[in-house]
Amino acid sequence: MAKTAQARALRRNATDAEKKLWSLLRDRRLVGWKFRRQVPLGPYVVDFYCSEARLVVEADGGQHANSCSDEHRTAWLGRNGYRVKRYWNNDILTNPEGIFIDLLETLT
Repeated sequence: MAKTAQARALRRNATDAEKKLWSLLRDRRLVGWKFRRQVPLGPYVVDFYCSEARLVVEADGGQHANSCSDEHRTAWLGRNGYRVKRYWNNDILTNPEGIFIDLLETLT
């Protein structure tokens, strides 16, 4: 499947945590920073991306714990000039204000 088709499918089938995080990031709600969701970057599709800051934000569920593929993905993104912030789904759902504040600190 082409990356753009994969990204569209991921947008249609977002998890609850992705929906919650998107509600914080969309429409420049994070102090004017523009984010896009399910963005193809190189060989990957990242959950959220702010091109101005070259910041990737990932919402991770339990399947991501100690994931070698996530380590490779983060390394590739880092080598190509992207910063990556990962948040556990549970944290997104139970502490969205904390996620918002952490992202603000990262961006400023």
